Amino acid sequence: MDGSTATVLGTFIGALGGLSGGWLTVLGQGRQQRAEHARWRDEVRRDAYTTCLSASKQLSAAWWKMADILADDSSTPEQRQAGFVRAHDAWTEFSGAAAAVAVVGPRSVADAADTFRQALYEMDMIVLAWYEAVRAPSHDRVEDDLNARFVSAATAKRQPDKNFQMAARAALNTET
Repeated sequence: MDGSTATVLGTFIGALGGLSGGWLTVLGQGRQQRAEHARWRDEVRRDAYTTCLSASKQLSAAWWKMADILADDSSTPEQRQAGFVRAHDAWTEFSGAAAAVAVVGPRSVADAADTFRQALYEMDMIVLAWYEAVRAPSHDRVEDDLNARFVSAATAKRQPDKNFQMAARAALNTET
């Protein structure tokens, strides 16, 4: 082997080694970026899920307080209005939190959150109807029926709540 062949062969081996090292670096960086993205995604999802659950508990508490006010014949219009405003604000918080879950996904959790939101919407509509009935000048004890419907809706929301939590745990892989 003459000097020029050895030089070409050496250059080729060096270039091949450089390309291999560069390729391994690129693969390693890609793997690291994917892992970092997965951690970031899981953190965003965890925050959205916990915010949604917390907002749902605040909403439920606001509705139960509102139900107590509405069921109390001695409550004042001001107390009922203040309770309504608190419940409405809690609904707004929950609705926004459920929308955030729909954005961060995955679809299974977004679907479970939507079903949960629908169950809470049913409660919201009952409380709103109850509030309007109490405000009416001649309400004729429709509160008993609405109270029963409210309790039934509160019971019915338990399974969608549980399903949302199970879907969130599965998405975050926290079952293990």
